[in-house]
Amino acid sequence: MRAEDITARIREALPDAVVQLEDLTGTADHWKATIVSAGFAGKTLIQRHRLVMAALARELEGPSAPIHALTMDTRTPEEAAKRG
Repeated sequence: MRAEDITARIREALPDAVVQLEDLTGTADHWKATIVSAGFAGKTLIQRHRLVMAALARELEGPSAPIHALTMDTRTPEEAAKRG
C-alpha cells in the first residue's frame, strides 16, 4: 500500500495529523508510523492506537489485507516538541 494512501486515511480521522511513515521491509505492507495530532490530547495510548486502527480498519482486515503490520508512535504536538 502506498504511503500517501495510508496518510490520507489517517488524516480523514485526524485532519491535523502530521504523519511520517517508514516502510520496514520494502514491500509496502509493514509500516512504522509516527503520528502527531492534537486529537490525541487527553487520550491513553490504547485509545490513540484504536483511533488510528479504526481509520485503517479495511487496510488491516484479513489475511490478504494490504497492511500486514503497523507499528505506531502517537504524540500530541506538545509531546512531539518535548522529544525534539
